Amino acid sequence: MRVAYSAVILAGGRGSRVGGVAKPLIEVGGRSMLQAALAAADGAEEIVVVGDVPVPPGVRQIVEDPPRSGPAAAVAAGVAVLTRQVPWILVLAGDLPGADAAVPPLLDAAAADTVSDGVCFHDADGHPQWMLALYRSEPLRRVIADQETTDLPLKRLVAPLTLSTISGDAAAISDCDTWEEIEAARAAYAEGES
Repeated sequence: MRVAYSAVILAGGRGSRVGGVAKPLIEVGGRSMLQAALAAADGAEEIVVVGDVPVPPGVRQIVEDPPRSGPAAAVAAGVAVLTRQVPWILVLAGDLPGADAAVPPLLDAAAADTVSDGVCFHDADGHPQWMLALYRSEPLRRVIADQETTDLPLKRLVAPLTLSTISGDAAAISDCDTWEEIEAARAAYAEGES
């Protein structure tokens, strides 16, 4: 069964651990991490990129107000401009080079889930990955409306929701927060190509 969804790609972080560079524009495996996120969301009814980064034609872009006020504010800003009424919203960080391998199992899990407000991955330590998740549209919109999102941790925004978590391939669900992680991801992609 196909899951109908829209996508909000978070691309406006400070990049403080990489010297202020816009992480979504960093290349891993021959493409930028933003390109990886856009490829992962290719099946979405509509896509919104939240952040001050260049986007391809046809992709909607917005910046949260105030800019760089955190991922919860970015999710709220992205959700606010979605125009299609679909059951699910994909929230995707812009620093996941393996995102296109992660989204299909997430969609499968959402299609099979009849009770949760959302489905997200958990890492090897069991921590939920809230920025690699599918949320049911109405519950997500409700928690956004009920909270002030500026500088609110995403964990607190989604705390009222009942989420299911699934495990995933570490390479597909790992984000790149530091140059060390970026170089490790680049090496893994280069090894996979040889």
